[in-house]
Amino acid sequence: MSRQTRGAALAMGKCVHMNMASATRAATLQRATLAVMITLTLCTACEVAVAQSTPDHDALLIQARTEQSTGRRVEALAHCQEVLAHWPNDRNAQLLAIQLLSELGGAARARELAAQLSPSLTPVEREKLQADFASHEVRWARGIPADATHPYADDDKATADIQRIADDPHAPADVRTRAQLDQLVALDQGDRAQEAISAYAQLKQQGVQLPPYVERAAADALVQQHQPREAIALYEDSIRQDPGPYPPGEVDPHISLASAYFDAGRTREALATIDKLAAGEPRWLDPPGVPSAEQDPGKVDADSTDIQLHQDAGELQSAYQRLVAMCAEAPGNADLRRQLAMTELARGWPQRAAETLKIADTLEDEHDAAANLDDADVASAMHDYAGTQAALNQAQQQAGRSGRVRDALTAWDRQRGWQFDLTHDNGWGNSPDYGDRDQETQATLASPLIDDHWRVVALARAASAALPEGHVERNRAGLGIRGYLTNLDFYVQALPAVDHYVRRTDVEAGASWAISDHWSVAADWASAGQDVPLRAQRYGITGKTFGSSVQWRASELTSARLAVYRDRFTDGNVRKGWLGDFVQRLHTGPNLTLDGGVEIGGSTNSERNRPYFNPAWDRSYALTSALQNVIYQYDDRTWSERFDVAVGRYTERNYATGWMASARYGQIFQVHAGLRLGWGVSWHWQPYDGRHEQRVVLDVSLHWGE
Repeated sequence: MSRQTRGAALAMGKCVHMNMASATRAATLQRATLAVMITLTLCTACEVAVAQSTPDHDALLIQARTEQSTGRRVEALAHCQEVLAHWPNDRNAQLLAIQLLSELGGAARARELAAQLSPSLTPVEREKLQADFASHEVRWARGIPADATHPYADDDKATADIQRIADDPHAPADVRTRAQLDQLVALDQGDRAQEAISAYAQLKQQGVQLPPYVERAAADALVQQHQPREAIALYEDSIRQDPGPYPPGEVDPHISLASAYFDAGRTREALATIDKLAAGEPRWLDPPGVPSAEQDPGKVDADSTDIQLHQDAGELQSAYQRLVAMCAEAPGNADLRRQLAMTELARGWPQRAAETLKIADTLEDEHDAAANLDDADVASAMHDYAGTQAALNQAQQQAGRSGRVRDALTAWDRQRGWQFDLTHDNGWGNSPDYGDRDQETQATLASPLIDDHWRVVALARAASAALPEGHVERNRAGLGIRGYLTNLDFYVQALPAVDHYVRRTDVEAGASWAISDHWSVAADWASAGQDVPLRAQRYGITGKTFGSSVQWRASELTSARLAVYRDRFTDGNVRKGWLGDFVQRLHTGPNLTLDGGVEIGGSTNSERNRPYFNPAWDRSYALTSALQNVIYQYDDRTWSERFDVAVGRYTERNYATGWMASARYGQIFQVHAGLRLGWGVSWHWQPYDGRHEQRVVLDVSLHWGE
């Protein structure tokens, strides 16, 4: 899956329906708190009304309007109720009470009271009240949908109600403008990002100054449409207008800004922004009247997003350690468990990730679209493609219009669809197996997945070398089948020869099995394999080759591998060999890694004096290093580089031990999701039969698919 599948999608504002349980709980708590405050305030007002026989009517109304203008709406409503307790038919107090109720979120009750007024509201007053109700419909729709089979019903109803007000030519201009602003928010919230962007463009053309909450909605829609640069400007301006602090239950816009920075390739700014926010958020809240401290949900959001962005920058170990600590501190938080599972997957532990997801499932009542996307990622990593499809189908049913779900479905279509790979190497040098000049090309076209387990593959290989004794070629083309079971993949293919040197069909088969997250084994067999030197081909010699390997991989930081092979040539020679390597991460930084390792190997040949290089025995060892760096990244476009160096010693029987060295520099361009281009140039220097020879190779590659 692509980078856009990060687990903090809710915090980044990319999918409203992805994981709304916490937001719904916060909204419910706010409504309950508000109801209690209003009730207590009104009760106090009633007591005051009883105690005071003749309150000052005008003074109370003036005080109510003053408190309304300063945002103290609950207190203002209490004064209105005090007026109405003595003058129940006072129209000014009735209108102000209706307005205050509507502003406080009681728009439905306000409409009920307005219907009882005599004389009734004017058309302008009714339009304003209806606009208040429609605005609150948008907020109410943020929670878990009442009907899970129609997840967008509440959002679409709110959008339609607001649209009617915005299109009403009789509505006052300020009411229509407000409706347009609320409509943009509703469209973004309902995952109608393209329509939200169109609404934003229309408001911009009209010269309307967007309030911060509308700018954030427009920015969220732009991020969903993969336009992070444009989103950044809106996030930054919304923060300038409203620097906070932000009310409980509302995601801090710095979180979304940091995500947009990251998607736009501004990694340092992204990490600096989210690090500062996470460090500045208090760990605990201590609200008045609460006997024990409460964990700050804003701190949890900031920390989880901070971890996610550092993980996306390649700092997997630190992300994992922080998540383990947070899960230990809050063992019942399902969202953190799921984020931990995705980090385990990124570290190469899909089976552990699957177990962690099972634990998360026991901690939550609602298996939302974000959870299903996580399930799909883990199932795909283990070749459980039927499980991948089922999880994605469920996510589409729950939130089919969300940007994250659409991206996941598009990525899955690429993964299960046609796959094409092309590699080409051109070498120059004087090595005995390759001659003065050589080249090798391979093209592979794989069919879409068949029944979630199979692909039909067409292959073509062409290799040639300019040897001192003349030109040689090895060209083959054929068909094969690849199969996939859980944690297991295998293949079998037949490649008839299309050259005139050795007219022999090469039958190949192999398999790879992930025994666990740390251990895997692989084996390959060929009846006329590519491992036979081209010089042998020149003399009509081919052979059966077999190789197997076992790998231990602790994580992305440490791995070890041992491979053995046995080649039986048609001239009677039997070659046996082995190769072991150990790799250790030496440094990890944002988008930068440095690995070091050691590689040792050796081989023997049963026969001597063959026309190809076949020492009686040889041994080698080398110290290796690999530096990888991301040069540029914007959304799903990346440009990365890698530099490999190896230095060691080579020993051949009957010849002196000599130094050997190799180096390679290469780059990979991901033009967009599903299309990668690569190139590299390498240099090899090694003794053959006591004489140092060198070879320079230019390689290019292309991959189309997923």
